[in-house]
Amino acid sequence: MYIHELKDWPRFHWGAERIAGPLASVRHRQGRLVGHMEALGFNLQQEAVLQTLTADVLKSSEIEGEKLDAEQVRSSLARRIGLDIGALKAADRNVEGIVEMMLDATRHYDKPLTV
Repeated sequence: MYIHELKDWPRFHWGAERIAGPLASVRHRQGRLVGHMEALGFNLQQEAVLQTLTADVLKSSEIEGEKLDAEQVRSSLARRIGLDIGALKAADRNVEGIVEMMLDATRHYDKPLTV
């Protein structure tokens, strides 16, 4: 079942007492991860961000049945976030559109959705 198929979609209901423990655990691990990332230095941080975004785009596309070229995705992301990774492989229009959508979603997650 997909989340949008739930009876009360998109009105979510949950019990705070049931999620408080797991949420606290995740938040603690998130803080530790941020600390480790800060210790890496800027270049390694940027590379980690690039690898994570590349994996996110590829996996999200696979869920939709689309198989993208990993090097095209990596090149498109590197260009857009201003990271110099050497020789960049040209990305096709489809890859550029998906990368643009993913960056928009991750950079503007706090803005209201529009039609």
